[in-house]
Amino acid sequence: MPSRPSSPQASQRLVAERLSDRLAALLLAQIDSGALRPGDRLPTEQQLAARHGVSRTVVREAVHQLKSRALLVSRQGSGVFVSIARRGRTLSFDADVPESLESVVHVREVRRALEGETAALAAVRASRAQIAALRRALQAIDHSTAEGRDGVAEDLAFHRALADAAGNPQFGRLLEFLEQYLAEAIQVTRGHEAHRLDFMEQVRAEHQAIVDAIEAGQPQLARRRALQHMQRGDRRLRLAGLLPSVDLSRGNAALHAGSKSLVDMSLATCADAVRPKAIARRARA
Repeated sequence: MPSRPSSPQASQRLVAERLSDRLAALLLAQIDSGALRPGDRLPTEQQLAARHGVSRTVVREAVHQLKSRALLVSRQGSGVFVSIARRGRTLSFDADVPESLESVVHVREVRRALEGETAALAAVRASRAQIAALRRALQAIDHSTAEGRDGVAEDLAFHRALADAAGNPQFGRLLEFLEQYLAEAIQVTRGHEAHRLDFMEQVRAEHQAIVDAIEAGQPQLARRRALQHMQRGDRRLRLAGLLPSVDLSRGNAALHAGSKSLVDMSLATCADAVRPKAIARRARA
């Protein structure tokens, strides 16, 4: 017997700025509450669009979000269904994140920690092929800006290549999750930088310095340059009026100066064992 469509819910029209996030959050709430049960078929795209007063594009984006978190699955010719197997609660951010200035700062702090540790590990583990991929990613950003495009896709590709060079697939998965928030932030940032040649050159030099440190096999330097890149990016956003003039993350410099990160401590104990392997891997690549 085919799975039954979910029973119609009271119409809830969505009026928030990020409609796809709102709709995804609403569907997730229905799944969590049991209104949509494992194996239930979702209403069609057209039905969801009409019920919530949004476009079919918004519906597709919302469904894609939940599919990427393994909460929904597509069955060819049958529709979209609630996943039967849910192994633990998936990672998610509040849908209000893009609309709250403080929350945007918090997400950037998460990204700052991710970028620093990723760069440090890449300096130890990256192969020659991965370093070449980082160089190509930088060239792609240059080509994009030279053609008058915003370079957002190329910027994200650079950070994905950086995560790949760290040799830990969890970094790539976390970055993939964050991209739904990073894409907008990078678009705003690069849109502002495009009007300031000095800003564009600063960003280019910062990216280059990170890759140089990775290629030189200097993890602490790579981490420091990645953190500096994020901190200077925050400063550029504040100068543009896109972040609060008071740094909500103040005190981080003192924190980093007075303590060692997890990667610093792990590198101190295992670098001698790892580096010969990394050098051999780069030689083979």
